[in-house]
Amino acid sequence: MLERLGHFVYRRRRFVLLGSLVFIVIAGVFGGGVSSHLKAGGFDSPDVESQRAANVLGSTFHQSPPNFLLLVESKQGRIDSGPAARAGVQITQQLATERGVAQVLGAWSLGSSSPLYSKDRTKAIIVGELTGGDEVAQKTAKRLMKTYTTSNDVIRVRVGGFQPVFAEVSDTIEHDLSRAESLAIPITLILLIIVFGSVVAAFMPLSVGIISIIGTFFVLRVIAAMTNVSVFALSMVTAMGLGLAIDYSLFIVSRFREELRKGADTEAAIVTTMRTAGRTIIFGGVTVAVSLAALLVFPLYFFKSFGYAGIGVVLTAVAGAILFLPAALAWLGPRVDTWAIWTRHPKEVGEGFWHRMAMFVMKRPIPVAVSVVVVLLFLGAPFLHANLGLPDDRVLPKGAVTRDVQDSIRASFSSDEADSTRVVVPNLPNALSQKPVIAAFARDVSNLSGVTRVDSLAGTFAAGRLVHAPDALSARFFAPDATWFQIVLSVDPLSSRAEHLVATIRDANKPFAVEVGGSSAQLVDAKHSLFSKLPLAIAIIALATLLLLFAAFGSVLVPIKALVLNILSLTATFGAMVWIFQEGHLSGVLHFTTTGYLDISSPILMFCIAFGLSMDYEVFLLSRIKEEYDRTNDNEHSVAIGLERTGRIVTAAAVLISVVFLAMGLSSVRFIKLFGIGMTLAVLMDAFVIRGTLVPAFMRLAGRANWWLPKFLEPLHARVAIKETEDESLPTVIEPVPLKRKAPARKPKPVAKRKPANGRAKTTTARKTTTARKKPAARKKTTTARKPTR
Repeated sequence: MLERLGHFVYRRRRFVLLGSLVFIVIAGVFGGGVSSHLKAGGFDSPDVESQRAANVLGSTFHQSPPNFLLLVESKQGRIDSGPAARAGVQITQQLATERGVAQVLGAWSLGSSSPLYSKDRTKAIIVGELTGGDEVAQKTAKRLMKTYTTSNDVIRVRVGGFQPVFAEVSDTIEHDLSRAESLAIPITLILLIIVFGSVVAAFMPLSVGIISIIGTFFVLRVIAAMTNVSVFALSMVTAMGLGLAIDYSLFIVSRFREELRKGADTEAAIVTTMRTAGRTIIFGGVTVAVSLAALLVFPLYFFKSFGYAGIGVVLTAVAGAILFLPAALAWLGPRVDTWAIWTRHPKEVGEGFWHRMAMFVMKRPIPVAVSVVVVLLFLGAPFLHANLGLPDDRVLPKGAVTRDVQDSIRASFSSDEADSTRVVVPNLPNALSQKPVIAAFARDVSNLSGVTRVDSLAGTFAAGRLVHAPDALSARFFAPDATWFQIVLSVDPLSSRAEHLVATIRDANKPFAVEVGGSSAQLVDAKHSLFSKLPLAIAIIALATLLLLFAAFGSVLVPIKALVLNILSLTATFGAMVWIFQEGHLSGVLHFTTTGYLDISSPILMFCIAFGLSMDYEVFLLSRIKEEYDRTNDNEHSVAIGLERTGRIVTAAAVLISVVFLAMGLSSVRFIKLFGIGMTLAVLMDAFVIRGTLVPAFMRLAGRANWWLPKFLEPLHARVAIKETEDESLPTVIEPVPLKRKAPARKPKPVAKRKPANGRAKTTTARKTTTARKKPAARKKTTTARKPTR
């Protein structure tokens, strides 16, 4: 199939190149503005308790957690009296009239004991709810930030809250990704010129990258028209698009140039490249896509969005690599080395760094394997103490507008009203008559460690006693057959102590059924949703990988070995991420704020993406090893030759894709920084450590068992085997594939003498050979003449 595709791409190269150009134009027109159709949320599961509580609050009580606030600071003493108080009341009234703003409440509306006053009474908070969903709310937040960020002789006003924070996060990510592209693309181009030694060849991967990125934008635009897609998924498109384009283009271009050096003409080189490197790319792309498809099992559309983006990137990158790139190479032919900076003469088989490295490892496989495994386990040990949490304003660097507001609130206020826990009683007949029961529950909860106070229909409770009788504001807790409680915490709402409080309230004996919501409950539910689906996602990745490698290589041991080594490599990477970002050892160098936990999305995303990329490298290496093993049946020789043929390409691909990820690591948003640096470490560790040491060590120890296939599995492998129809045990390419087109005339060249059967030496020339070939034509005439008789 791939040989036929190779012939088609060569003979229809102009058509394929024109089709690629048309696709880029269409995809660019429809997908260029994709970011305006994506959403900034996606962290809440639709079927968990915290979301059900939020639904009841909205539908029954018309209450929603405040997602917008103004921090008002007095420049002339206290904020609760005088000109500053009057200015604050005026701003509160003005905010209540804004389009898209509801439930505005200022500190001055709650009396002198209002919790919305700071401890020193120089600051006050105005809270409100931005309506209309995440996309509309963020547009409103950006508009209000421009309007209300003011300062005069009396007060200073700054904007904060959930929606403004993540509006700033989105803008910062967009700016950082643009900067990353402007850094990564020229650096990558320089490195590609160094790797290929040719300016023309170096532009091939960038062309495939453009197709992949623009094509994925188009795919996301189509998906966004049918379901929610998170804007944060765009952060992966550029990195994965360029990265996979570089990987696949290196494989294709390197193999094409290798075939040209063997003496094949352009069409034969294209066909052989498609049959070998093209097959590897398709298989590797399927493996990466399956790893990313596992993200679709999670209920949060934040994760689903990365799955959509990842699958789109893989499909477009593979399509560009096996359609556009061979067509471009067919058009260029030997001109692919035009504008060569230098010519790299390939070394003889059995020479080179990677061959020596493989032989060094295989002469002492046990010491090397044990040493490397011990180091990787040591690096991975911190992951045993990983703590996961949801992102908040501290993902932004110090100095960011909304980050400074939230830092001021944490330092100056005794409680965080906006992030309170909300307990809903959805079914309480005749709620007014149930005040004694309501008061008892509020009193018990207020006595828990980490709780500042509990607001309820029966009044406000703190430390197990009533501190404020019911008043006009208590009416917000009333519905004819329902009620709710606001629990203000004295601990970080996203901390493990807050999680413990949520679990305590949910597990306690209660006089009525409750639904617990709020940011702390969202964290608990998000963890449960993710961890409950994580075994299924891992099982999908593991089983699909095992089956695909089994189908490709007809081995039982090779897939298991690949799975174990990949997990070992990723464990070491995750351990390093805990040491750096959770424990904060390099926070000063990398300029981020440690919160004592990793953002819950990062390890899962890194696992799926890094696992797919590492399997990509594994497939490429194993394909060349198996190709050599089928030819020679020598395990050690095959491993050494396979690593020699692929080591430079795999490590070059890893370095190039690491440049892209490292550019993302320069982002000022913490979870993007974590993702970029983590993926850089994962890719480099896999390419240099795993492929360079552990793979040859384990394959040397296994010997012929690497390719062992039990007899009872032979029928299964015959059904699912992924291979070309021809006998793959033959050498890859000995001579160019015969072409049907007429060869151009050549000057006659003497051909080596050979003895005919009668023992007399005879010298022939190309001209004589051509003359001699007229005989079959005569026979063909005779045959043609006989056709009417038949």
